[in-house]
Order: sequence, then structure tokens, then C-alpha cells
Amino acid sequence: MAAIPETMTAIVIDGKGGPEVLQAHTLPVPKPGPGQILVKVAAAGVNRPDVQQRLGAYPPPASHSPLPGLEIAGEVVAAGAQVTRWQAGEMVCALVNGGGYAEYCIAEDVQALPIPANTSLVEAGGLPETCFTVWNNVFERGGLKAGAWFLVHGGTSGIGTTAIQIAKALGAKVMTTAGSDDKCQACIALGADVAVNYKTDDFVKIAKEATGGKGIDVTLDMVGGPYTERNIVAAAEDGRIVQIATLGGAEATINLARLMVKRVTLTGSTLRPRSREVKARFAKALEETVWPLIASGKVKVIMDSTFPLAQAADAHRRMETSQHIGKIVLTV
Repeated sequence: MAAIPETMTAIVIDGKGGPEVLQAHTLPVPKPGPGQILVKVAAAGVNRPDVQQRLGAYPPPASHSPLPGLEIAGEVVAAGAQVTRWQAGEMVCALVNGGGYAEYCIAEDVQALPIPANTSLVEAGGLPETCFTVWNNVFERGGLKAGAWFLVHGGTSGIGTTAIQIAKALGAKVMTTAGSDDKCQACIALGADVAVNYKTDDFVKIAKEATGGKGIDVTLDMVGGPYTERNIVAAAEDGRIVQIATLGGAEATINLARLMVKRVTLTGSTLRPRSREVKARFAKALEETVWPLIASGKVKVIMDSTFPLAQAADAHRRMETSQHIGKIVLTV
């Protein structure tokens, strides 16, 4: 194995603003501490939280790297004290505490997972953030079970394409929204039972029709704002609505009486500040339940595009068009 260099290229957020504030710098290669591994990055997923961080709206916790990038895949090149599972030379993908947009990145050992069978390193770079998010929010917080109706907004996003496939593979009935007829067709091809063009149709009306008047059991929403009340209207009795972003606004006006009568649960979470122990639990559940689905081809990483690390700004521009279907990944 080649020696680990002293310095590396990494993408730094110079100030806050448009994609142009993402600049390549030469920085020291970090050293793994206890319970950590150093990964030579082959691929790093690009996610909405990276865009929010760039805009100054999603600052990292004090203990996390200030560099963008929350998921990576690559080769373990060093391990800190107390690391027992991973050894130098092994290939992993990992949910990381920032720093993914770089040639080398630190990962907590318990947040790393093996590369699933039949998955390339580039595809694996787009797995952890979306899979951790979907598992936590849809199956743990939302309690989605086989046979239930699941609605995910933004069906062609990285989260959406992942949520559709995992929910379908585990036996749920899936409805999604997307912003064009072509995107709706892409969602159907991934396994969605119903796909609604939110620009031309009313998802609440179609949800009632599709479920025979019963409504949606679990909703995963990254829009918020005016969608919140509409999600409650579309919900079944004892339905769960899980909020993971607020692209349509962080404030909402809702009818509490309707929420009470239907016994709807409105909850939400953010992944980044959760503890190492909580993320370790998510990783274990994914390896047991979702990784076999990926290995068997029942769940695929839907790739929109790749960009070289130095072109991180262009990757952010692509994401901000909202024209992408699936994951945007930086290659190193």
C-alpha cells in the first residue's frame, strides 16, 4: 500500500453563497483517533444538506469537520485505537461527520459499512446518507409495515429514489410526487404504484382515490410549508408524517382539530447531530435488512451524474436545478 501523504486536496466553503464559494485547497491529511478510520476517498455523495451548509443555513456541529460531504466510499488506509472491525486495504462506504469532499476523510468505525455485492465504489458513495435517512425516518420513526400506504415527496431525489425502492421491496404500497410527467414515469419504473405530477395534479385527491378513501399511513416530506396541512388531509387515521427538510418553508399553519380527530403523528428529525451510538444502530439495521436487498438487485443506486472533485461547484449547480433523477456523486 502506498504511503499516506502529508497533504491532500479538499473542497472548502470559502464564505457562504453560491456554488462558486466551493474552492479546492491543499490541507493536511487528518489522522484517525480512537474508534475512527481514515479512508482514501474514491467517491463522495452530494446532498441537499451540503447545499444548505454552503448557504450558511446548516452549520456543522462543533465536533464535526467544517468541510462539506456527509457520505463517502473508498479504501481504509489507517485505523485508530480501539478499531476492531476494519483493516487497511478494506473497501467501505460510510456516513461521515463532514469532510467527504476530499481525497482523504475520517469516518467513525461504527458508521462504516462494507460495499454491497454488485455495487461499484462510485455507486456506494451515494448510499449511506440516503439509506441512513430513509431507514431512520420511514421505518423507525414512521413505522412503515408491509401492506401500508407510503407517500414520499420528491420521488426522483436521492432520498426519493431510495425510499421508493426500499419501501416497495419490504412490501409497502408506494405513492410519490414529482415535478414532471417524465419524472413520474421514472418513479413508476422504480416501483411506485402511483406517481403524481404536483404541478398539474392534486396529490391529496389522488391519495384518497388510490387508497379507497383510507388515506396515507406514512408520509416522508422534505417540503414542509403549505404541504404540511395537505399531508394531514391526505393521511389515514393514525397516520404518521415524518419531516426531514423544509424546502417549502419552515413554518406551517395546520388544523389541529383535524390532526386530533385522525390521531395523526407529526414528527421529524435531522441526521447530522445524532450520536455515534444512534448512527451505529442505524448502520447495523441497514447491514441486516437493506444491504441484502442491494446485493440481490432489488434496490439499486440510481445515478444521475458524476463530477470530478474539483468540479464540486458544478455538482451543486446540477442539484439546484432540481432536474436530477437519483444521486449526484463526486469522484476522486
